[in-house]
Amino acid sequence: MAAAKQLLKQPSWRIIDQSSLGANFHALQSFAMDDTLCTSVGKGESGAVCRTWVHENTIVLGIQDTRLPHLQTGIQYLESEGYQVIVRNSGGLAVVLDNGVLNVSLVFPEGEKAIDINRGYDAMFELTKHMFKDLTTEIQAKEIVGSYCPGSYDLSIGDKKFAGISQRRIRGGVAVQIYLCIDGSGSQRAALIGEFYKRALQGEQTKFAFPTINPSVMASLTELTGQPLTIQDVMLRLLTSLKELSGTIFANTLQENENELYYNYYQRIVERNEKVL
Repeated sequence: MAAAKQLLKQPSWRIIDQSSLGANFHALQSFAMDDTLCTSVGKGESGAVCRTWVHENTIVLGIQDTRLPHLQTGIQYLESEGYQVIVRNSGGLAVVLDNGVLNVSLVFPEGEKAIDINRGYDAMFELTKHMFKDLTTEIQAKEIVGSYCPGSYDLSIGDKKFAGISQRRIRGGVAVQIYLCIDGSGSQRAALIGEFYKRALQGEQTKFAFPTINPSVMASLTELTGQPLTIQDVMLRLLTSLKELSGTIFANTLQENENELYYNYYQRIVERNEKVL
């Protein structure tokens, strides 16, 4: 884990906080933002970035989900429950975003030496443990079977998952992304995705094995720690931890040279969503 901690010790962290933009901030914008920052960091035009973001009632599907035999039926169900649906440009499967879920992206420059995939995951795991060290020492990274978007870096307490980590790489830049279920009901979020898969599969056998969701294996950090956490509380924990682990943080927005990049990435993901959905 020393190598992961080393990765968090960047010369400085550029903080782009988009956690309070509200309903006008669309999830497609988020994925275009991360691709922009990944490119900018990879080119050496920016140092390491930590971006935070929250989206209202949105289901983010992975590429695999678009191959579900009755996808439109599943999407209609999610929309009837008040969620908008998008497809992200990276791997993984369906996840729930809402006002109780904080997303954090850490964007690292690869430099001379490539960053091993597990090292990127471990860095996010170490940061998360540091953020909540006064509340628990029980956070584990392992696959939680029955959760949505399962993977070997599911973060859990007592075998109940509260977070999932993914990665995206663009030419010399590595974006490690986590969703943290801060408050609300983890099992209700899971039940929603479980129902989506039921309706989108309708019992058909598919080449790819979609998860069978067990809502009882998912929870929010508020439920797991017994502490009434909010997005703002966790933002403070995040910024404090980055400062403790690295030393220097500064608030920032997109720079002029990044705006054009962002526009292009945004157009690309919008077109892709129109095609797929």
